[in-house]
Order: sequence, then C-alpha cells, then structure tokens
Amino acid sequence: MKKNFIPLLFLNVAIIATCGLIYELLAATVSSYVLGDSITQFSLVIGIYLSAMGVGSWLSGFLEDNLAKRFIEIELAVAIAGGFSAPLLFLVFAHLSYFNLIFYPLVFLIGVLVGLEIPLLMRILKNELDFKKLVARVLALDYVGALVASVLFPIFLVPYMGLNRTSLFFGMMNAAVGLWGTWLLEHLIKPKDLTILRIKGFAVVLVLLTGFIKADSLTALAEDALYADNIIFAKSSPYQRIVITKGKAGYALYLNGNLQFHSFDEYRYHEALVHPAFAAHNGNPQRILILGGGDGLALREVLKYPVKSVILVDLDPVMTHLATHFPALKMLNENSMSDSRVQVINQDAFVWLSETEEEPFDIAIVDFPDPNNFALGKLYTTRFYKLLKSKLKPDATAIIQCTSPLISRKSFWCIVKTLQSSGFFVEPFNVTVPSFGVWGYALVKSEPFEIPTKLKAPTALRFLNEETLKTMFQFSNDTSEPEEEIEINRLNNQILVRYYEDEWQRFEHQ
Repeated sequence: MKKNFIPLLFLNVAIIATCGLIYELLAATVSSYVLGDSITQFSLVIGIYLSAMGVGSWLSGFLEDNLAKRFIEIELAVAIAGGFSAPLLFLVFAHLSYFNLIFYPLVFLIGVLVGLEIPLLMRILKNELDFKKLVARVLALDYVGALVASVLFPIFLVPYMGLNRTSLFFGMMNAAVGLWGTWLLEHLIKPKDLTILRIKGFAVVLVLLTGFIKADSLTALAEDALYADNIIFAKSSPYQRIVITKGKAGYALYLNGNLQFHSFDEYRYHEALVHPAFAAHNGNPQRILILGGGDGLALREVLKYPVKSVILVDLDPVMTHLATHFPALKMLNENSMSDSRVQVINQDAFVWLSETEEEPFDIAIVDFPDPNNFALGKLYTTRFYKLLKSKLKPDATAIIQCTSPLISRKSFWCIVKTLQSSGFFVEPFNVTVPSFGVWGYALVKSEPFEIPTKLKAPTALRFLNEETLKTMFQFSNDTSEPEEEIEINRLNNQILVRYYEDEWQRFEHQ
C-alpha cells in the first residue's frame, strides 16, 4: 500500500460529507419558507438530485486524461455552486416569479458535479490497491461521510448558523477539500496546472469567506423584498426563522415566511381561540393548558379570567423569550408571559403530553401552526388528540385552531373528523380575520354539550359579543362539510398534510 492511500481515503470521506451536506442543504431549502415544505417539491428535489448524480457518474466515463486536475476543478465548482445555492435561491424567490426555473436546474447541476467526483476519485485510487479493496473501502467510507453530513447538518450547523451561512460554510469546506487535494495529488498534476489550481482554490475560498461574513446582509437583501413592511427583528432559532415587521397598520410576526399574526386584527383570532372555551365550561376553570402560542397573545386572553395557573408549552425558547422581552410583543401580549401564574415549558407538545404527570386541566387551548409538514401533522393526529384528552378533566373544554375552512376545506373537516374519532364531541366554528380570511376552529368536550350563547369574560372584548358568538357556529355552503369522504388523520397515514398541501399550493408563490 502506498503511503498516500490513507489520506486519499480520508479525502473521500470529506468529499462525501460535504456533498451530503450540499444535498441536505437543497432539501432543507425546499422545505423551508421558500416552498412551504411541499411534499411534492421535496420529493422532486430528491429525485432530480439523485438522477443528476447518475448522469454525472455516466459523464465521468468520457474524461480520459488529467483526472486529478479534473477532479480538483469539479470540487471547486461544487464549492461555488453549492456554497451560493441557498443565498441565490432566497434572492431568486424574493425577486423573480419563475423560481422553479432556477431552482431545479441548480439542483440538477450540483447533482451532476457531485456525481462526477466519486468515480474520478476511484479511478485515481485504482493504482493504490486492488479493485476489491478499493470498492469496499471507498464505499464504506462513503457511508461514514453520509453519516457525518446527516448529523452535522440538522443538529449543529443550521440551528446555529442559519441556511445561508451554512450553505457558504459548506462551500468553503468543498473548496478546502479541493485545495487539500492539490497537495495529496500533486504527483499526478502538471506543475503549471498545480499552481493555477491552487490560485483558483484560494480565490474560491476567499469569495465564499466574504459571502459567509456578509451572510446576514444577503439574508436581509432577500427578506427586504419578501416583506412589504420594515423588518425590525429577524433571527434564526434552531427550529425556525423568526421575523417581525412594522408598518403603518402595525406589527406582524412571520415564522419561516408564514404570517402568524398582524397586530391590526390579531385580537379577532385570539378572542375566538380562547373565549368560547370559557363560555362552554360549566364551572370556574382554574388550571389552563396552552399548547403552542409562544407569542403570548392567547395567554393574554386567558389571563382576563381569574385562573390560578397556566402552563404554556411551546417548542421554541427563542420565540417565548422574544414574547417575554421584545417590546413590541410585550406590548401586544400585555406582558402576559411574565405573569406569576404562568409556567412556560419549551418542549415538543407531543412528547410533553406523553411524559407529563401534571394534574388534569380544566381548559386547553391548542394553537399550533398549520399542518404543512409531517412534524406538525403529528400534532393533529388521533394519537395526539387522545393524549390531550387524557390530560383533561371529564368536564373540561378545549379549542383547536383548524386552518381555513374556505381555502383548505378538506383539511379543516379532516381535523374535525379526527377529533371526533379520538373521542371528543365537536362543535366547529369560524370567524373572519382580515389578515387570514375565513378561519376555522373546533370547540370540543369529552361529553355532549350545547353550543355556548353567553360569554363569561369579565370585561368587554374588542371583537366578540354574544350575538357574534352565536353566528360563529354557522357555516356557509362553501365552507360546510363536503359530501366527499374525508379520511381521519393518523400517525401512519398523515393524510391531513397531503390534503393541506393540495389545497394551499394553489396560493403558493410560483
């Protein structure tokens, strides 16, 4: 075995890790706010990328000479194309209407370049050991590199650097691998070519490093075009991109590019989310559970009642910290997050319900984002609702936000049917929130109940009154339950996510 075999195998690990990271980056980009986590789009990314790798492997057979030089050039091309992929895609999405015409060719290009690399490296290594050992060791280390990529990407890189900076970091890694290769393979490269390759390599690293340093500016450039109002706060948490804007009409909160509320009319949404649950309760509820609602606005409505304790479970500590300390949010939620009766728990609600030993609750308010991916879809399944039911008192009430019965009619009634299948008695209702349109909810109890007609709020509300309360439970012809069969959402089918994707994609930015 020649002395440079081990470094070359580690070079192989580095290549696979960086290429795997590029692949995961593209998948993450399509599942972020650029394309709304569309299952179809995500599947297309996987298919196009893998098929492009096959094309790249096939094309490698046409390269006959100067293999080491070609290998380094391809590695530097991957560094540029992959490194700038996320910033480019976000800018294209923000400024151009034909996003897919840029996105899919870029996926294909990167896949072809990645597909070229491994066959070339194996041909370079073929003189270092026999074919059997070459295939076994190279492919084994390929899987090691893939594992490195899959662990680094979601756990360490994106949560702490964001997609743009992570993308540019990947590019620098690829460029560094290419530069390293100029030393490991220098005996196979002509001296003149070697000097040029190293100059190119250092130039690529410098360009990517500049982009890495200016990543926040690149992100801001894209986001300034995406949002009509001025951005006053933007931060990537380990779970989502949080943006707050301010305009003439007030403040707005966006998570991964999706509007969560606008201060102009959020009171309509949150009053409808909270007060019917208190109106339908037959006693004096004292223990309240809020799942989601990390902005503190539903909590604001809950604290209008003389309750003894509230537990708020929200996954993202950055969001709940923001609601506690950011002046605009503190003003809107009336500093509810700092109330002594409130306990904030940052944990996945599904896991928390499975593990908690808390005493049963009188009222539960469930305010999750819409089920636009499988991670959120599990929070709308029979399993989740049965867990929720087990944590409620027999006479408890709960309200679940259920997306729009107008835009996503099948999704809305799927949630209603899933709640019924989980043992709840359900009364669906809807309100108009100008920022969202017609929005739907489900009022549920573990026993039969009458639709509430009297409010119990200690003070007058901005939106809800008793006449409005009665009309909320009426549905128009285009929002009522459709005649076609609607499936129940379970963990093993996640049909709700597919309903939601099919219905909302009509309104996606193309």
